[in-house]
Amino acid sequence: MISQGAQAEQLAVQYLQQQGLRLIVQNYRGRFGEIDLIMQDGTTVVFIEVRLRRNAGFGGAAASIDARKRQRIISTAQQYLAGLARIPACRFDVVLLDSVEGRNMQWLKNAFDA
Repeated sequence: MISQGAQAEQLAVQYLQQQGLRLIVQNYRGRFGEIDLIMQDGTTVVFIEVRLRRNAGFGGAAASIDARKRQRIISTAQQYLAGLARIPACRFDVVLLDSVEGRNMQWLKNAFDA
């Protein structure tokens, strides 16, 4: 049985591919944590956090990406980039979902800076 988190990531991949992005790596694990999706948007490498929150009682999916989580994503992205021959332009995006059916999906480009 596929987890709800994995279902949310698959929905995000499908949506972002329809928007012209190309999947590089899914569930990249580094020393500092995991990045859900690493995709390419033109010449830009995009590090994407996918958040599923059914209940907005604690601020919803967007509020769940606190400073500590952002720092782990940034550190993991730096580790990924260190393995490349040339450092490309990059950004951090977030895809928010409130159901595994994909209703109300939000794609926040440049959600935070490194």
